[in-house]
Amino acid sequence: MPTVSVRLDETERDELDEVAALLEQDRSTTMRQAIREGVETLRTRHAVERYGSGDVSVNEAARLAGVSIAEWLEIAQDRGLTTQLSETDLAFDAERAGEL
Repeated sequence: MPTVSVRLDETERDELDEVAALLEQDRSTTMRQAIREGVETLRTRHAVERYGSGDVSVNEAARLAGVSIAEWLEIAQDRGLTTQLSETDLAFDAERAGEL
């Protein structure tokens, strides 16, 4: 596993240690978990913004979020997103979903 260095200020380090203790795990494990969950959140947020503005299709939003189309549709529904795409885009998405 490659090593990556991150500089944290004292407050961030203390908070990290506090969470590690809360989760009863070491600092490195807590950092890896925080990064995984943070990346997932950032990807989803970006996909929600792009889809909500009509910039991307269902298929592309799922790809940006790093999830399946079915998972994306659930995310979109949970956030109350409605499609702002053309009929052509919707037909393309339906065709792609049928290929899965």
